Amino acid sequence: MKAIIHHGAKGLEGLCFTEVPDKHPGPGEVKVSIRAAGLNHRDLFVIDRRTEADSPLIPGSDGAGIVEETGSGVTAVRVGDEVIINPSLGWLRAHEVPLIPDILGNPLDGTFAESVIVPAVNVEPKPSSLTWEEAGVLPLAALTAYRALFTRGQLQRGEHVLLPGIGSGVATYALAMAKAAGATVTVTSREEAKRQEALRLGADRAIDSTGDWEAALAGSQADLIVESIGPATFPKYFSVLRPGGRIVSLGATSGDRVEIPLRPFIFPQFSFLGTSMGSAEEFKAMLQFIGLHDIRPILDQTFRFAEAAGAFRWMEEGKQFGKIALIP
Repeated sequence: MKAIIHHGAKGLEGLCFTEVPDKHPGPGEVKVSIRAAGLNHRDLFVIDRRTEADSPLIPGSDGAGIVEETGSGVTAVRVGDEVIINPSLGWLRAHEVPLIPDILGNPLDGTFAESVIVPAVNVEPKPSSLTWEEAGVLPLAALTAYRALFTRGQLQRGEHVLLPGIGSGVATYALAMAKAAGATVTVTSREEAKRQEALRLGADRAIDSTGDWEAALAGSQADLIVESIGPATFPKYFSVLRPGGRIVSLGATSGDRVEIPLRPFIFPQFSFLGTSMGSAEEFKAMLQFIGLHDIRPILDQTFRFAEAAGAFRWMEEGKQFGKIALIP
């Protein structure tokens, strides 16, 4: 079969689209013929951290397709079923948090191939309302956004959510989910075009990331901040979060270290919560939620597998608004 593999060089230089050996599912596994996959920032991080000595890897965490073959013991899934893949491996219940989530696409081969083998418990019926491209880009970012908002952030109807750095897959899902849950949503971006697009998609307010957030919000403090940026924006949160408010952090695109001034943090009794990915339990709940509220992924661009390097560069340059799809 054909696949995108990473091998022999760090970063984008190690990517190629080539023939790889076909495999068959083992006990409790299914083989899914991929119709569409989704590119995530995690895929960039994975290939940037690999070395020339590492074995070849097929990246990719997101995907949807048709069950092509089942292994022994599989009864809940049949050949021909249209499915969406949950990339969170071995995490069944929301409260049973792993030390580090095990995610499809590293170290196990991922979805950037004509087919992928995954545990049968990691596939769910593809939502009929979604196209293949929409289903293919949904899993990782939508699951992350759902857990950040509802499991960790405990979002309630009528609350005010602040989403710094709108444009990423997680942030665009979080915008749609928070509005569906009855929240007021403010987004930030350095780019006017992204701010305007967020307003078109339902954001109540869009402010310049480089400006004065407190002045722009004019006293409308946030109950919940869901962020993935880290130190570049973190110092601004304390002036726009209401007393007792929550910060849920799911990434560190601008660095791994933030400084927390203790008195401004302690006296207003803020909560600072970490989150990453989600469980099979939350994946099912997320699919039910998007179906109930007719939430559709925001598709930015679609690339062929053979154009993978261009797709990675597009994401690396931060040009996307929403999700990038890859198709065979």
